[in-house]
Amino acid sequence: MTVDDTNSGDGVEPPSGPSVHSTPHHEVDHTAEPTDDPLAIRLEALILGADRRYTPFQAAKTAGVSMDLASRFWRAMGFADIGQAKALTEADVLALRRLAGLVEAGLLSEPMAIQVARSTGQTTARLAEWQIDSFLAGLTEPPEPGMTRTEVTYPLIELLLPELQEFLVYVWRRQLAAATGRVVQTGDDEEMVDRRLAVGFADLVGFTRLTRRLEEEELGELVEAFETTSADLVAAHGGRLIKTLGDEVLFAADDAGTAGEIALRLVEAMAQDATMPALRVGIAFGTVTTRMGDVFGTTVNLASRLTSIAPKNAVLVDGAFAQELTRTGDAPESEAKAAEEVVAAAERARVAEKEGRQFEEAPLPTYRFGLQPMWQRPVRGLGVVEPWLLARRGSR
Repeated sequence: MTVDDTNSGDGVEPPSGPSVHSTPHHEVDHTAEPTDDPLAIRLEALILGADRRYTPFQAAKTAGVSMDLASRFWRAMGFADIGQAKALTEADVLALRRLAGLVEAGLLSEPMAIQVARSTGQTTARLAEWQIDSFLAGLTEPPEPGMTRTEVTYPLIELLLPELQEFLVYVWRRQLAAATGRVVQTGDDEEMVDRRLAVGFADLVGFTRLTRRLEEEELGELVEAFETTSADLVAAHGGRLIKTLGDEVLFAADDAGTAGEIALRLVEAMAQDATMPALRVGIAFGTVTTRMGDVFGTTVNLASRLTSIAPKNAVLVDGAFAQELTRTGDAPESEAKAAEEVVAAAERARVAEKEGRQFEEAPLPTYRFGLQPMWQRPVRGLGVVEPWLLARRGSR
């Protein structure tokens, strides 16, 4: 919905002199003109709650925002260039006022306001596409012979819109509360942005071959099943699904034990489904930079590399992750040492029984995971690493 600074067409002239638009006038794409389809216009008015009233220049002027800033906000939200067509509503004006007001009040810097617009636009754009493609498209199949989808769409959206809106706000508030809680519990201010996390990739093995063998619908169902199962398991066990990439998911957790449990459950779940390919998982632990809900840094790159060399139906972790598990008592320092502890405890019990005294000793540690060191190997761009094979204790 971004604009150039041509005449508004309603008697309001834009500023004279050079254009303040960040893109030269001749480079602006004017092909994304608003539709004139009557039903599309009615649906737009229903969803937006207002009729078209302003050109982009008029909207910016009414909001008291410079054309340059308005254009950057709209572009950040992912709206197409529409030239100076009259396609904007009171809601567009209000959104500009709110973002600009946050900047003027000093609550957000201008770059941060742009980031807010971009992250919100990207997230909701994907959500809207999914809802139309996978949800509304199915529901608007004509219920009776002779009815057109057009006749069904408007009343259906009219019924669903308030419910979906309330649900979206509810989920957003819940997620915001959870994210805020994680931040305020961080002791070090620097860790609010650069945090120590466990980051894992789960990758379907042989997916490229599957794309050549399966029909498009079958492939879509497989990907949806994989993403759904992964999202459910990650959420249920205290992790966060960062993003899905078709045949791969990226997740994160605040501690190594949570990430290890998620990884093994993912492998187990896929192994139980005969329709699913094998899964391999790579996890690394360390400092991670978070931006707009995504994660970046060497730790993320290492997790990706470990995934690419992991055996089928297995979880490969880096040395820092292994050390974190032993530090928290989730895994023994070595299997040999754990075995020695068992033998030593049994011997102490035997001696106590022989001497006729009661044997009282704290129970041995119960380790959740076992770690097996693998051969050191060079990893492209990261030097030599020593991966560890992660398994449930006693399952190897």
